[in-house]
Amino acid sequence: MSADCRVAIYSQDSLGLGHLRRNIVIGATFLEAKKDSNVLLFADSPVAPFFKLPDRMDHVKLPSIRKVSAGCWEATSLRMDERELIGLRADLLCNGLKNFRPDVVLVDHMPGGAQGELIPALEALRRAHPACVIVLGLRDILDAPEVIQRVWETEGAYDALRRYYDRVLIYGSEELFGTCTTYRLPVPALGTHYCGYVVKQDPVRRANETRQALRRPKRRYVFVSAGGGGDGWLLMRTYAQAVRSLGSKVDFATLMAVGVNAPPGLLLELEAKTRGLPVRVVPYVDDSRSHIAAADLVVCMAGYNTLSEVLYLRKKALVVPRSGPSAEQRTRAGLFAQRRLIDVLDPDDLSPETLAERLVEDLARNDYPVGGEALPMDGGRQAADRLLELVGERAYAASV
Repeated sequence: MSADCRVAIYSQDSLGLGHLRRNIVIGATFLEAKKDSNVLLFADSPVAPFFKLPDRMDHVKLPSIRKVSAGCWEATSLRMDERELIGLRADLLCNGLKNFRPDVVLVDHMPGGAQGELIPALEALRRAHPACVIVLGLRDILDAPEVIQRVWETEGAYDALRRYYDRVLIYGSEELFGTCTTYRLPVPALGTHYCGYVVKQDPVRRANETRQALRRPKRRYVFVSAGGGGDGWLLMRTYAQAVRSLGSKVDFATLMAVGVNAPPGLLLELEAKTRGLPVRVVPYVDDSRSHIAAADLVVCMAGYNTLSEVLYLRKKALVVPRSGPSAEQRTRAGLFAQRRLIDVLDPDDLSPETLAERLVEDLARNDYPVGGEALPMDGGRQAADRLLELVGERAYAASV
């Protein structure tokens, strides 16, 4: 093994920013623990890398694709045939990984990559660098079990997991959701580990500093976020109508962050809809955690990263999960609501009237989130530790 340690991360993130943020947190935590290491991120988010990368981490931008339905993809920007584009991405991955010569590869979410694009690279790595350790990292909830089992069987993901992977890391709590059993995951040679939820744990700004910046320091503050914003337009439009319908009852200020991947024109539309109201609309915020921490109420969707931040900061949240096509957000929101950690408004019940009513109710409530034993929120450190174990094992094996 070379004097420096090299980690490659495959991050497929077609719609939001969740995978990208999670992988950067894990990579940064690894770099903090092992100073003689380098991390190369292969990312296809349209805005990658978006977040500031730490020293000794760089990225390769893959042409972006987006998920149309389970197992079906199309180009985000390029006007290319799907097979031609996947072939281009597969070549970039294969050549990049072979030349980078990683000691560890962390594959996010999809064992074979989108449409199996990662398989040639994994096969080449096994031949050229047999000591390389290959790890699969999964968020807790992927989709409905029957959907994942069907798609993974069809795309060969289960076979890829059995053939190429040494370890599986799950970014969640087995007590809350048994990812392994739900999706019938095979257990690799070096085991499966539940790491807890991955959330950036750096200090946040003081709440009064965030409120002062909004010029509404004494009013109650609602932060509205749709994560990356690729599918948050319905929540944003409905929220604007809900605040308008409240009239004189609006005794709170709002910051709406529509998301960096929001549809063109949505920002201007929302600015027009909220004109004259105590509402500020921005494309995105650089520090969502500080805004969540300063808020009296967070209104959001049920994406992994947003809800992890809400739980970590123990904030009240009114959550409207994505209606589909994936069951991921509804499942996560339901599990958290059962523990009285969040309040949930089903997307089928979403209207300006129902949202306005719940806004007023939730701002007045103080019965959630409940106290007691919290879910494990140190997933970044736990995941990095599991990767460090593998680096240590390989280094030992090379020395004997």
